[in-house]
Amino acid sequence: MRSPNPVPNPAITPETGADNRAQGRSTIRFPYLDQDDAVGIAKKIFEVRGNACEKDALAAALEVSADGGGFNLRLVTAKMFGLISGEKGSLQLTDLGLRVIDPQSEKAARSESFLLVPLYKAIYEAYKGQMLPGNPALEAQIEKLGVAPKQKDKARQVFQRSATQAGYFAFGNNRLVQPQLKAGAADVKQQKTELEVNPGGGAGANGGSGSGGGGGLPPDLNPFIKGLLDELPPAKTVWSAEGRKNWLIGAASIFNLIYKVDSADDFDLSITLAKTSAKEEATRAERVARKER
Repeated sequence: MRSPNPVPNPAITPETGADNRAQGRSTIRFPYLDQDDAVGIAKKIFEVRGNACEKDALAAALEVSADGGGFNLRLVTAKMFGLISGEKGSLQLTDLGLRVIDPQSEKAARSESFLLVPLYKAIYEAYKGQMLPGNPALEAQIEKLGVAPKQKDKARQVFQRSATQAGYFAFGNNRLVQPQLKAGAADVKQQKTELEVNPGGGAGANGGSGSGGGGGLPPDLNPFIKGLLDELPPAKTVWSAEGRKNWLIGAASIFNLIYKVDSADDFDLSITLAKTSAKEEATRAERVARKER
């Protein structure tokens, strides 16, 4: 007999259906594990058998039970991200799965894989070119998109981890920007489009750009750097300390993405805001007054 209050099985992706919301189930599909878990399964399959692998062999390689809920949840996650296919005892890497295991194409494959998750695609479309709200408002939007109330917190956390892993938070974790991995003109144009915000935001094409849109920039400049410069507000305008901090954090993330790190470096870069003391403020004001004389 069917239970009057069914509990979603975490080993099965949230189902769709007309009565699911009424029964506390989600009506949009999303994974319970993040993208790294999915990529890990794809890489392990390739390591064990190449392009295809028996489920039992994969479980043995991972040292888990083939019938275990955790193992099956990882398989469900890899399928939802579009990296594997297959039923019953046989698993195969998809074309996207073959690309994600290749270091030369992994970043592009991760970007594409992220948008295959229905919930993530819906969030991306809802906030493309805009700033993401805080966690409470984001969870409210996630619920509105079809996630059951009891699952929205978990869905939000996994979404944020996956967005980071897929490269969508390269400009900061308050803005979803699809990674552009080619330097072609069309890609640069798309990058600029996704970085635009409303005039009140003070940045982007509508808010004015300190870099002038790149007319005098080197033609071979990385599109991420171009997008970062386009985020600068016009000169001699007010730019809040919080805004500067977010820009610098975004810059640090981009540098980590496009530049290699010297193996001799052993430090962490941190950016913090510190209140100016009254004495420092007075000294600063005195310097400004002297310059104006």
